[in-house]
Amino acid sequence: PIFMMFIRVMLAASVLLGYAKLRGIPLQVKQHWRKFLVLGAFSSAIPFVLIGFAELTITGSMAAILNSTTPLFTTFVAAIALGERLTPYKIIGAIMGIVGVSLIVGDSPVQIDEAFVLAMLASLGAALCYAIGGVYAKRAFAGVSNMTLSTGQLLGATTVLMPFSVVSIPDHDIPAHAIIAVVMLAVFATAFAYRLYYYLIISAGPTKALTVTLLVPVFGVIWGGLFLKETISDGMILGMIIILLSVGLVTGMIQPRLPSAKSKA
Repeated sequence: PIFMMFIRVMLAASVLLGYAKLRGIPLQVKQHWRKFLVLGAFSSAIPFVLIGFAELTITGSMAAILNSTTPLFTTFVAAIALGERLTPYKIIGAIMGIVGVSLIVGDSPVQIDEAFVLAMLASLGAALCYAIGGVYAKRAFAGVSNMTLSTGQLLGATTVLMPFSVVSIPDHDIPAHAIIAVVMLAVFATAFAYRLYYYLIISAGPTKALTVTLLVPVFGVIWGGLFLKETISDGMILGMIIILLSVGLVTGMIQPRLPSAKSKA
């Protein structure tokens, strides 16, 4: 996972650098290089490796569902770092999120052992890293363009992973389909995706921007079933629904209305 994710972020950074040069877009990466090391670590390097490690054990669809907990973590990280208010509904939503994850674990088609628990924790750790990275980007890069943000953080991630990738180079031939998959992952799911992501971070804020992860479990379950023939249990579906509802409460997308005194009368 370390070597693969190093290649992913390096290729993605190269694509964005080339695009910026062709379009004549100025980048302010050197001025913020220390902060980009931090952002790259939490927004790409660490979570990418954790997800890659997790998917050696758990299914892709399960990893996608667990990734949807990112807005839950973001809400609490934003409350600490940005002073965003925690409401009772947000706390209820967080509890529901824990219940949803528990259902997914309890009804997993994979044998629950030490490797499985570590993989689950790695997936949740990746979601926490995304939350920290999103909040840090909003707080530390005021006035920085989304092109600079997306390129700088990928260069930071490349720098962070480089020394670790040297000692994890595969000792066997890599099949052509795996190389094509990594290139597609780097170009479309990293370079292009991060440009859109940081535009949302700047314009809408980290909590709202990270609600895009609501789409991840839906597509993850669909693609996992169609292309990987993964088993999707009833508990996984129920857990996903509860997690999505909890995210709706935490982010304010779902706002239950309490009955007023007049309606009670």
